Amino acid sequence: MELSIGAIISGKISGIKPYGIFVQLNQANRQGLIHISECKNGYIADINRLYRIGQKITVQILDIDEYTRQISLSLRTLQKLSYDSRHFNKKKYWTDNKKHLGYQTIADLKGVWMAEAK
Repeated sequence: MELSIGAIISGKISGIKPYGIFVQLNQANRQGLIHISECKNGYIADINRLYRIGQKITVQILDIDEYTRQISLSLRTLQKLSYDSRHFNKKKYWTDNKKHLGYQTIADLKGVWMAEAK
């Protein structure tokens, strides 16, 4: 089977390193690497807690190096992007809006700062 960029194929984890996961690709009898940044959305503290050698996974081919024929894989591209809409719709305040201080504190201290600067 000829591999192509964007193809979704299955494989088995053959090695785990701190920087990523090596995957033995079933259909092509070749090996590829999933960089740690392509394992999942978000931060990964310990890659060994999420994956284990021998685990079967489905991956997407990101890149095939033209000269070395190394294969870059991704799990992240197959994950659904989820976010909490409440987080993005919140108003963000630069000050403590509950105390209604606003920028008055800065205005009050401006004179002191100017005197210190001279």
